[in-house]
Amino acid sequence: MATSPTKPATAGGFVPPHLGLTTVALALASFMQVLDLTIANVSLPAITGNLGGSGSQATWVITSFAVSNAIALPLTGFLTRRFGERKLFMWATAAFSVASLLCGLAGSMGTLVGARALQGFVAGPMYPITQALMISVYPREKRGQAIALLAMVTVVAPIAGPILGGWITDNYSWEWIFLINVPIGLFCSFVVGRQLKGRPERLEKPKMDYVGLATLVLGVGALQLVLDLGNEKDWFASTEIVVLSITAVIALAVFLIWELTERDPIVNLRLFRHRNFTSGTIAMVLAYSAFFSVGLLVPLWLQRNLGYTAIWAGFATAPIGVLPILLTPLVGKYAMRFDLRMVASAAFVVMALTSFLRAGFNLDVDFRHVAEVQLIQGLGVALFFMPILTILLSDLEPHEIAAGSGLATFVRTLGGSFAASLTTWGWGQRSTLHHAQLTAHIDAYDPAMQQTVAQLGQGDVQRGAMMLDGMIAQQATQIGFNEIFHLLGILFLVVIAFVWLAKPPFTAKGGPGAAAGGH
Repeated sequence: MATSPTKPATAGGFVPPHLGLTTVALALASFMQVLDLTIANVSLPAITGNLGGSGSQATWVITSFAVSNAIALPLTGFLTRRFGERKLFMWATAAFSVASLLCGLAGSMGTLVGARALQGFVAGPMYPITQALMISVYPREKRGQAIALLAMVTVVAPIAGPILGGWITDNYSWEWIFLINVPIGLFCSFVVGRQLKGRPERLEKPKMDYVGLATLVLGVGALQLVLDLGNEKDWFASTEIVVLSITAVIALAVFLIWELTERDPIVNLRLFRHRNFTSGTIAMVLAYSAFFSVGLLVPLWLQRNLGYTAIWAGFATAPIGVLPILLTPLVGKYAMRFDLRMVASAAFVVMALTSFLRAGFNLDVDFRHVAEVQLIQGLGVALFFMPILTILLSDLEPHEIAAGSGLATFVRTLGGSFAASLTTWGWGQRSTLHHAQLTAHIDAYDPAMQQTVAQLGQGDVQRGAMMLDGMIAQQATQIGFNEIFHLLGILFLVVIAFVWLAKPPFTAKGGPGAAAGGH
């Protein structure tokens, strides 16, 4: 296809007939995929109530998507070389629509978790391929803005998830949080397929690294099972948890050794020889894990502790998206004029501050206070993704950018999944501990206590005792929530140290089709 003389040629020499339409379709597909990491968060109580699941099963609705997504991500490089980026995007996005349909039609928790796992798996290649295609169709001087657009999608989608999920759940039914993906996915697949028809791609028949794939799936899967089932099974008192832990350690050890010595590894761990990629990826994983935890815990806390409905929990968390929407385009345009380490550090200081503010919350906190803290955090979120993405890609060779994007997305997604399990477990553990500590000071034979219990139950002692225990449980849960957020605040500050391990310049080495894996 000839390049229109009115359009600037990209570094790769190919411009789609309608660049704007292509951009919308690519960004919309990425938005849809990232959205599904969090859209189910506020709907979990409705889903478990409707399908009769337990709290631990509810967490699996989130973690099954995230883990299978993380397992599929490293396959992106292999699949790209085998089928090409255009076809891979089309088929992955169409398959995502089908998996979303299965989620919406699920009649049991087991079926829903299985459909979510399938949804996460086919979504694996979508974000790295979207990033590769987006950068490859834009001229080199506008690549920073293309990265900023995807960064905004990455930021806004997890924020929009709880709001959209809450609104749909309260006004329609939880099934529609998945069913809305079907027409969107089919639209994106069709548009990108048509617009990028004729885009030059070099196909290969790479050898599949079966040992790497098998050890990756076994190691990550076993580790996630340990995290999700540990609390329920009393951790290492359970033979099942011990066996899973040993399996995870052995499989991941074999995976690391094999991938570092294999000639054509499924995950190119040699990318970590680059200083900026290593420090940027570590910063991204830690910060995204903490950010993901905030997005999971706040809606759950609002509903469990403060009695908010799903939609009001969404409204309370909504202000976090205001500043990213307004500022991310400006960050993409002007951030390169500053030291990106300073920009990222400012982001993490703001994120830490808001975490410490939440650590001071109590059961009497009002809607306005919650919303204001969310709004402040939005400033940190707006300054977070674009600088870190630019830093971690900055010292990669042109042919390594697609693989680097996939690897960074893989560990970031895995970090978010583990964070979901660890923070919910930690919250439960601390709540149980504080409940025991608070009840230890209650003397059932104290006349004053007996009178209080009788008054609570309006003469019914048993009812009063249950009400008192509920009040204590609420306070214990609140203390646990505060402690988790204090820890998250410290983690955001720790991330700053890794940012400053990176060294300028932070301009990508992108050559022709750099982001498209050298095609």
